[in-house]
Amino acid sequence: MSALPADDRAPALVRGQSISILRRIADPAVGLALWERRLSRAACRWLDGLPADRLPDGRVLVGVAEAHAALTGILARSHTPDTPEARLVVADAAMLARRFAAIAGGETVDIRLETIRHDACWKFHVDDVRLRMLTTYRGPGTQIASPVNAAEALTRQRDYAGPLDEIPPHAVALFKGARGGAGVVHRSPPISGTGLTRLVLCVNLPSAASPPRWTP
Repeated sequence: MSALPADDRAPALVRGQSISILRRIADPAVGLALWERRLSRAACRWLDGLPADRLPDGRVLVGVAEAHAALTGILARSHTPDTPEARLVVADAAMLARRFAAIAGGETVDIRLETIRHDACWKFHVDDVRLRMLTTYRGPGTQIASPVNAAEALTRQRDYAGPLDEIPPHAVALFKGARGGAGVVHRSPPISGTGLTRLVLCVNLPSAASPPRWTP
């Protein structure tokens, strides 16, 4: 386990290769806990080889006990092939939703499994949430402005040319947002015109922006 560079005034960014690192987010000084992990090679090949129009895309507000069923429904509606690798992704996303709920507190989560082919959320920002979990199943990961450069990134936006940390594929990031007291400045990587497609899992607590509660 190690900490990324930070100054005394900024939220610490911690990383480790055990899922237990995610619980470090409870530390008031920590703004981002990063679980460094990779899915199986078979799952990676399957995800990277899927046509973009067959990647799963959907959002549900669901009790954690029903997350697996709700995510299976997203894949079915997206016409994603039903394969062992697809079932692995569903199981992984459901596990992460349960882990998020256990850390954040609550039995209901807002799960977004999103296929992105454009510059979504390209602006540097701090999320207007208490906690948020992200993992990128395909494509480049979320970009983090280091604490010492956060103010410059927020000010300069597209003109910012300073250093960035990019969350590796499949790594799991648990962020604090503006309501968590130690938010981290980040953005989605700009990909318009590159031909790249991202598949991102985002897990939040329920909010006014959440969809209606999922029912079987």
